[in-house]
Amino acid sequence: MRRVVSWVARACTGFARACAVVVVTMPVPAVWAAAVALWIWWGGNPWSWIAPFAWACIGTFALSRPVCRMVRSLVARWTATVIPDGYRQAGPVTRMSTGYWWNGYSYSRTSRDARQEQRWRLWWSDPATWRDLRFTAIAPLTAGVIAAIPPAGVAAAVIGFVQPEPSARLVGVLGLVVAIAGAPYAWRPIVPVAARFLRASPAMVLADRVDELTAQRADTTIAQAAEIRRIERDLHDGAQARLVGLGLSLATAERLLETDPDQAKALMREARVGAATSLTELRELVRGINPPVLNDRGLVDAVRALALDSPLETTVRAGVQLRLDPPIESAAYFGIAELLTNAVKHADATRAQISIALDGNRLVVDVEDDGRGGAEARAGGGLAGLRRRLAAFDGTCEITSPAGGPTRARIMVPCESS
Repeated sequence: MRRVVSWVARACTGFARACAVVVVTMPVPAVWAAAVALWIWWGGNPWSWIAPFAWACIGTFALSRPVCRMVRSLVARWTATVIPDGYRQAGPVTRMSTGYWWNGYSYSRTSRDARQEQRWRLWWSDPATWRDLRFTAIAPLTAGVIAAIPPAGVAAAVIGFVQPEPSARLVGVLGLVVAIAGAPYAWRPIVPVAARFLRASPAMVLADRVDELTAQRADTTIAQAAEIRRIERDLHDGAQARLVGLGLSLATAERLLETDPDQAKALMREARVGAATSLTELRELVRGINPPVLNDRGLVDAVRALALDSPLETTVRAGVQLRLDPPIESAAYFGIAELLTNAVKHADATRAQISIALDGNRLVVDVEDDGRGGAEARAGGGLAGLRRRLAAFDGTCEITSPAGGPTRARIMVPCESS
């Protein structure tokens, strides 16, 4: 009895999935069938095929990407097989000093025109677009036809049972048997077909990886140049200016030492205060480059020290002491610092919780605050910069920040602990 119930459940689930596959894979053939019917209806004119053909091509292009998105979603939901879409992402649109907007291809008068042209160029040149078109042509003839067997069997059964002839009822019985027997399996071909024709080829994956690494190298170079300029600016405007003032104060005190000892002592006291302030600024500058505790004690203790200095009530949880490669520790540390800074400056948070753990060969850091939420990565913003820095190590930063909070951020970086 239990096996019968299980088979009925599988048949019902399979039938629903087979119908979903038919609905998803058949819109493009339906568009072409409608175009052919329209052409036949307009058959008196020798040029009547042009308009239906153009409409069918436009419909195919318009439906290809939504159809493939739905197929990927169904496959991921049914089998947990994730098929990356591989769509190229649009870059930022920059306004030039001339007032025109640069979209990576050409100049436009307005940002709207620049983004629209960028989307069209990107869509037309994206290999994933042509991969989607190929899938919409292949899927109906393979997975779509097989998935249509159970619905066709049910339709034959309904038609056969309403007819009084015995032969029609026999056809209805056969249709019902075919539908029940094939329902658990008819939807399954969509999985290998989607995996074979929607997944990017190794050459495309390699090309995309080269482009990604090129962009990461450019971002790293820009970030390093900006960091060097920041250090130079901080030294010039802070410690250097104070040290120059300290030298002048000491020279003046030396001249006044015999004629005005009290004034010389006052200048010496000011010089001592200036020296202490310069030392503090140099320590802050060094801490901004790489905190000493990070080098000496590792990531966990460095984050705990950061939590003590934070104005938030911050809790740090870590199961084990981790010693990772210094670049990875530095990227994770400054990523956490960026998230805490955003929680203080933009979210009006009062509490934060940091969790650090290893998941296999990945470092996983969760940062949660009780702020007002609404955080998102904007071009040129701190979160976008954080993602670029982590991408240099194949790391990711996922942000969940609904309006009203809380904000949860997860940093994941491949690593090896020692």
